[in-house]
Amino acid sequence: MVTSFWCMSKTMKNVNTFCLSNVIVHLSIVCLLWQCNSKAVTYVVHMDESYMPRVFTSQRHWYSSTVTSLDSATEHVNSSILYSYENALHGFSAALSPQQLQSLKETPGFISAYRDRAATLDTTASYTFLSLNVSHGLWPASNYGQNVVVGVVDSGIWPESDSFKDDGMVTQTPPKWKGKCQGGQRFDPSLCNSKLIGARYFNKGLLAAHDGDDDDTKIGSNSVRDSMGHGTHTASTVAGNYVRGASYFGYAKGTARGIAPRAKIAMYKVSWAQGAFASDMLAGLDQAIADGVDVISISMGLDMVPLYEDPVAIAAFSALEKGIVVSASAGNAGPSLGSIHNGIPWVLTVGASNTERSFGGTLILGNGKRFSGWTLFPASATVNNLPLVYHNNASACDSSTLLSQVARGSVVICDSVMDVNQQIQQVSLSAVYGAVFISSDPTLFETGKMTFPGLVISPHHGKNVIEYARATQPASATIKFQETFVGTKRAPTVASYSSRGPSWECPWVLKPDIMAPGSSILAAWVPDLPAAQIGPNVVLNNEYNLLSGTSMACPHASGVVALLRSAHPEWSASAVRSALITTASPLDNSGKPIEENGELSPRASPLAMGAGLIDPNRALDPGLVYDTTPQDYVNLLCAMNFTQAQILVITRSKAYNCSSPSYDVNYPSFVAFSADQSVTVERKFRRSVTYVGDGPAAYTARVSSSNGTQISVSPNRLIFKAKYEKRKFSLTLKSEMKKENAVAFGSLEWVEETGTHVVRSPLVVVPTNFVFNP
Repeated sequence: MVTSFWCMSKTMKNVNTFCLSNVIVHLSIVCLLWQCNSKAVTYVVHMDESYMPRVFTSQRHWYSSTVTSLDSATEHVNSSILYSYENALHGFSAALSPQQLQSLKETPGFISAYRDRAATLDTTASYTFLSLNVSHGLWPASNYGQNVVVGVVDSGIWPESDSFKDDGMVTQTPPKWKGKCQGGQRFDPSLCNSKLIGARYFNKGLLAAHDGDDDDTKIGSNSVRDSMGHGTHTASTVAGNYVRGASYFGYAKGTARGIAPRAKIAMYKVSWAQGAFASDMLAGLDQAIADGVDVISISMGLDMVPLYEDPVAIAAFSALEKGIVVSASAGNAGPSLGSIHNGIPWVLTVGASNTERSFGGTLILGNGKRFSGWTLFPASATVNNLPLVYHNNASACDSSTLLSQVARGSVVICDSVMDVNQQIQQVSLSAVYGAVFISSDPTLFETGKMTFPGLVISPHHGKNVIEYARATQPASATIKFQETFVGTKRAPTVASYSSRGPSWECPWVLKPDIMAPGSSILAAWVPDLPAAQIGPNVVLNNEYNLLSGTSMACPHASGVVALLRSAHPEWSASAVRSALITTASPLDNSGKPIEENGELSPRASPLAMGAGLIDPNRALDPGLVYDTTPQDYVNLLCAMNFTQAQILVITRSKAYNCSSPSYDVNYPSFVAFSADQSVTVERKFRRSVTYVGDGPAAYTARVSSSNGTQISVSPNRLIFKAKYEKRKFSLTLKSEMKKENAVAFGSLEWVEETGTHVVRSPLVVVPTNFVFNP
């Protein structure tokens, strides 16, 4: 074992291997062990504002002076502040060497510092699926979100899109609005209007991470202009204007519109082709809060990060204090349990569902039988009365060469076990004219694209088609494309990709909260980018695109939040979130419990769907709300054994205290943990509800449970005499898990005795190994 090293990295910048003993050791390993590398990396630094000397006129002045004083600690390293944060947190981000970081830790007012991290993006008729109606309900009650400002933290925006025209918009901006439109490359401030009222971009963290790496750092338009499409899509989903004749190459034809079509949009670009970094995310969130947005919609997040290092969690706490609702995507790592990100107690965490609408075509056999299937082939193709071929070699569709030999000029049936996407690729390279793929893979229908004149049908229908092809000579087939089917299946189902709870960051609060439409969502797109592909080489552009992910579900929920903000400006952020959770539907369009998407289609648990599908009209009038204060969340952090410094990172203030630590937050859902199947779980929850109805009312408790779980509520009847009265109750849960690794779940419903309100809270019992061993 090498016990001593001589490091020369300080003065020899271009030497890769220069640490000497009796052996040569790679420089990076040595400097990792001994921290002798002076290369600076970006850190997010949290400071205690109360330590700022009076000589400084601003926090930025103090931070800049502090960083400048560190330069003497390291030779050849000059640091400067990337961002100064004053709203989402108190602190800054800067590139620091190990020596500078150590010196900073000894500076008065220092709380904590952590390295910058990369985040991941969670990437028309959905409003009808949510029952939004022009004649009654939340749309007219909120005036379609008029003058509410939604801050979208994403990859930028394509301002010329018809979705961002300001036709019909109120011209004046809200009095509290302080934002602006920042010019840049290919983006003039004049592109903003009464719809798009704010536009800013943040990439200092990205540039610092790629310092000196010019070949890799090609950020495209150094401005708010979207070069990825993601931000344009999410922004138009949440608040896009009315656009007639929108479609995806003939699919989903109709009038596109956002969930809150009269709300205003402010775009904060933090995501670039090379990624998104926490320092840039914090800067965007910090600015959104300062600008005065009403809602923040963010369809990205970080995985396996503690709350006190999570930029969304840190910024969202500040937003909560100011009444700003933060809506965030749950992630696309499903269906594994414990895969969720943004599982933050004070954030609305949104999972993704499929809808009752599907896209496809029709297979017509020579004998006249017809079969509907899935396709998104982006052209009005002609596959008319061609020979239908089924080859006995099951792997024929795995080889373009073999296909060209056995099915040239024909429609081929593919039913091998090979991935359908790979089959589509092989068929595209062959001399085949059309294809029928047999599959029930849910991910294909949720996120797939079709680059060839093909149709995917179910295994059940596939048997009939194969039998026809074998028994009939000559067999023939016709395929029709560009069809949209509505109401032909049970919906919603939980999308297979949607990340599941429990939350690694905080398992004591149920996540996700709700789900919203996320699969095959039509919204605005960047016309410079491909929206579809035909074969291996032909790409097609379009002004609208179909995308899937919790990134698409999140802006649906954000749009509903904007509508509620307009209809109920007096509600707190927690009350808005409560209204959405307690009115969400656990049933599908057939009146049966929502299922997970897939071949087995098991009943969905709250770990997959939260409380269920968001229901905007019911959320307008929820009856009761569970209101939660910032101190309630601090009590939770105290119970989680966070240090004073870690809590201060999130709260930015010493005004909060740990006098009443508790895992029992006044949240509209319930979570308990089972140590193992042989132990009975017993847990008592205490809650308080606020009456937001008119006139006197009485509510009676109704419970349901599964898997040997018993629930009791005391008192089981709540009486309210006037609006805003509060009543307390307790819920006791006893559960003995009957099956290894089982998840037990149920619900508590407060049912209005002489009215129509049903205030529902999901309940779940989770095996501990799912929570603490993700």
